[in-house]
Amino acid sequence: MGFSSSRVGTSPRAISIRLLAIAAVVVTSLLTAATAGASGPCGDSPWCDSSLSPAKRASLLLSAMTPEQRIGLLAGDHAALAGADGTHTGAADGIPALGVPDFFQTDGPMGVRQGKATSMPSEMSLASSFDRNLARSYGALVGNEAKLKGNDLVYAPTVNILRTPLWGRAFESMGEDPFLTSSLAVDYIRGMQSEGVIANVKHFAVNNQEGNAQGGSRFSVSAQVDDRTLREIYLPAFEAAVKRGDVGSVMCSYNKINGVHGCENPTLLTQILREEWGFKGLVLADYGASKHIDTGLRAGLDYEPFPFVDFDGGENLTPAQVTAALQAGRINQGDIDTAVRHQLETLFRFGFFDRTPFVDDPSRINNGAHQKRARRAAEQGTVLLQNDGVLPLNSKRLGSLAVIGADATRYVNGGGSSDIDPIEFTSVLGGIQARAGKGVDVSFDPGNDLEQAAQAARGADAAVVVIADASSEGSDKPCLGIDCGAEPIDGMTIQRDALVEQVAAANPNTIVLLETAGPVLTPWRDQVAAVVEGWYPGGAAGSALARVLFGDVDPGGRLPATFPDTEAQLPTSGNPSSYPGVDNVADYSEGVLVGYRWFDKKGLKPAYPFGHGLSYSRFAFRGLKVRPDRRGAGARVSLKVANVGDRKGIAVPQLYVKMPGTAKRVQPPRQLKAFKSVKLKPGASRLVRFHLGSRAFSYWSDRRSGWDVAKGCYRIEVGKSSRSLGRGAKLAWSSASGEMRRGCGS
Repeated sequence: MGFSSSRVGTSPRAISIRLLAIAAVVVTSLLTAATAGASGPCGDSPWCDSSLSPAKRASLLLSAMTPEQRIGLLAGDHAALAGADGTHTGAADGIPALGVPDFFQTDGPMGVRQGKATSMPSEMSLASSFDRNLARSYGALVGNEAKLKGNDLVYAPTVNILRTPLWGRAFESMGEDPFLTSSLAVDYIRGMQSEGVIANVKHFAVNNQEGNAQGGSRFSVSAQVDDRTLREIYLPAFEAAVKRGDVGSVMCSYNKINGVHGCENPTLLTQILREEWGFKGLVLADYGASKHIDTGLRAGLDYEPFPFVDFDGGENLTPAQVTAALQAGRINQGDIDTAVRHQLETLFRFGFFDRTPFVDDPSRINNGAHQKRARRAAEQGTVLLQNDGVLPLNSKRLGSLAVIGADATRYVNGGGSSDIDPIEFTSVLGGIQARAGKGVDVSFDPGNDLEQAAQAARGADAAVVVIADASSEGSDKPCLGIDCGAEPIDGMTIQRDALVEQVAAANPNTIVLLETAGPVLTPWRDQVAAVVEGWYPGGAAGSALARVLFGDVDPGGRLPATFPDTEAQLPTSGNPSSYPGVDNVADYSEGVLVGYRWFDKKGLKPAYPFGHGLSYSRFAFRGLKVRPDRRGAGARVSLKVANVGDRKGIAVPQLYVKMPGTAKRVQPPRQLKAFKSVKLKPGASRLVRFHLGSRAFSYWSDRRSGWDVAKGCYRIEVGKSSRSLGRGAKLAWSSASGEMRRGCGS
């Protein structure tokens, strides 16, 4: 079911066909959609002159279009939301007479949801790597497969901040910190767009919950957030995507922001995105996020991938509805032309008209190479949370190993638009069995009978308990326990926390391997020998996690989100007006104190802090030097990172800045402003340099409606996590001289 990706014989867009398509239900429209046709390279029309600017070419093509053709470009024509092979998440017919090719889109960001694809580890896992190079490689892989499956645009990456770990799409985020998310998103986008496809950063903006039984649906909730919090926490990743990543498109979100829907919010889409940030690309709506034609187009919405049935009433950008709005005087031709111009200019800029259309031919994908890259990504995102020395496992000394938990046999991933059908999948059990070798007796117990599981663990040299949560787009978790929202596996009910406790009581060498969307509660952590967080590791789960457990590779991950000790520590806990909201209004009352900022300001001790993660080796950070830039609020920082252990490993120095606050302007105790993932052999060292621009020392001033640097003392600290920092150094900003200076005086 769905729209064929063949590009042979495209028909002109006729309004009558569109009316029939919109009148039918989605499934019917998919079955009756005409086969898309092939349009060759642009041709010899004036707008095909590639020496002209994209803006000029767009103007020439726009002037050649009829009003009906212009209206026809505001919405796609076909969708295949199930992700079947040979279909596209979104598709728009071209205009052969004008050399406009068909336009195809697909879901992301952890792989192409179009038949079978390489299943990448979750974006949360990617964020754990703290590695920009990996982010670029990751984005390029997804972009390559999207291209080879005939797509021109990918709905990726997701850069919404993890406000609460209960969020159903936690796995699709890059964690709780805006600087980390911004940094990795930029390279993800650069990698993806290097493949010739257009990245689509989403969901703009403040889209941080799906809703639960108490309410707060993403389709109708209004996120009430002050300007400073918006600018410092929820917008930086989008700003970086535009200014540094040169992202081609932005997806506006379902939810309201301060009472106005994301897809008809002029403050976001026009004032901030286009006028302030200089965005030149395409703004498209999430499926069903288009609300009203007039307010949407005037706010800055350009394109609706498919005129999906709205979830709470509203209008779509279909030819019939747009024409009616035009005739009623609710919009004018200029509103239509502005949106079409944005789309055409973006497509010209990305070479859409000048290349041979991408063809859906997955046989050209280098599956072997992609599986290896997916495995390496999962390895680098795996976090060693604690270890008393039981890890890494030594297959030469290990006689028997018990693998316990039905989750060890299944493909664990998030539901919704990131639900990838893997080309290859290796289970954790399969990976461990293959890596352990013939000399190790690997047994397995599903864990549904606690006594039986304990007995299986009791006779083994070590036990690995594999436990996973359940998380999906569309609904938030009811609570933060590992079993919250989980369903039976093959008819078996698994009590995961109890399972860990029973096995730990039976075997002192118990290792817990987590596969979760984000942070979960770990009430048994003091009873076990080691805890490993593998997140949703993708199709290469088994081979990647086995290689980490046996020490073939160092666990490269550091936490991109805080693991609380109890759910009561969360800033939204016990406050329904904050989350999930009351009467469809969620008050972001914690302000800028999101994630570790909240824990630090409130003096709360988490289970595992932001940035935490162990290595199989040991590292020393030495010789910290901080010098201010000669002019302006900036600084240059350097330190030596040395591997003082006896194994090759990965160090992740993290730089945090403490900013001066006032009674009226609360500042978090520290904020991440630089990081680097460093691989070192035993005895090796490397000089690591960071440059901090003025933005690293800035806060959003409501009074000035802009970024400002406060007069006072700034402390720079470098360490292994947000709670493991060195001595640091101080700088002082003088607004009178416009300089940052060493020290802070008396």
